[in-house]
Amino acid sequence: GLAIALDDVSMWLAYKIFEIAQMADGQESSTRYITMDAANLPTALELGIPDDLAARWRDVLARAFAAYHAEYARLDALASAHPELVRLPAGAKPAVATRLRKNYALDRARYFIPFATRTNLGLVQSSRMWATTVKHLDSLPQPEARAAAKLIRDELMKQSPRLMRHSSAEESFAAQAGQELAASCALGLARLSAAPLADEVWVHVDRAAPPWLPESQPVAEALRHRANRYGHQGTATRRMRVAFAWNNLALAELRDLNRHRTGHRHTPLIQAGFYLPPEIDRAPHAALLADQLELTRELLARGSPAYVYSLLLGAQTPFEHSTHADKFIYEAELRTGMGAHFRYAEHLGAALRAFLAQVPEAREWVVEGTAEPE
Repeated sequence: GLAIALDDVSMWLAYKIFEIAQMADGQESSTRYITMDAANLPTALELGIPDDLAARWRDVLARAFAAYHAEYARLDALASAHPELVRLPAGAKPAVATRLRKNYALDRARYFIPFATRTNLGLVQSSRMWATTVKHLDSLPQPEARAAAKLIRDELMKQSPRLMRHSSAEESFAAQAGQELAASCALGLARLSAAPLADEVWVHVDRAAPPWLPESQPVAEALRHRANRYGHQGTATRRMRVAFAWNNLALAELRDLNRHRTGHRHTPLIQAGFYLPPEIDRAPHAALLADQLELTRELLARGSPAYVYSLLLGAQTPFEHSTHADKFIYEAELRTGMGAHFRYAEHLGAALRAFLAQVPEAREWVVEGTAEPE
């Protein structure tokens, strides 16, 4: 395995690398630990923002950061005045109480963070998978992706020169990237909105098996021997295919759910709505959201791949993940369990309930958590 750290890339590029590198192990910096300031944005030139829109882009994103800081300060003060909002564990020490209070504010204000904000990530994967990842990055229309591809290739040529010679842009990758961009722009324009989009969830379970190799294990036997979510499951769930999707996953949650790297994940990466938690009043931010929406509309109308850099983490996009039942059950228990973000828990809880409606025999053995703070 070869380890690579990438510093000061946009959140969009970090998301894209995790989407591409499905065989990698790694992590991205949390929004709790990176600089939230307009100074922590790449330049418009680096991102391919059209020259005539660069000033508008910088203005909108600077105002988004200002909204983030204003809401964080307000929510932090609210949590200090009303500690019951934070659901502190019994007997929490002062340091723990302070951390959880700040996380309460951070996790609700984060929807104003620009998707273009600089972040950091580290990945470990084999030379062969690095070559494919770099080839894919080099075939994307965003200049930031191609710049990253060159930097990674230059480093890995020192370690794995034979494979990295096969890491340049390739026609099939570029053709598919172009088609996906066109589809995203068309769908984005059709559904573009800054209004909140109500939750919908879709779950499809496929238990089909070949007639000469039927599945004989009951689902309960596949699940009941686990002491926790990390326990091994049986063939009944490992062979069961599950596809699940939400109509309105905010980019804030997409950044994390996209890192469950089993199976295939798909999103057109659009803004079909804009999520803000109930604790935030939308009215004071109406002008910002309207201006951000119009900037995104202009970029989509031009077919510009830079439209992704006009999005904020509150942008709601359809997101689909197809995998197997054992991986879905692990994700659902993890993302509703102790310490889970409140919004993950809502999304995964809804998906888990839809799954259990189709696989009721799993109900006794699969635990939907309450996302208690830890």
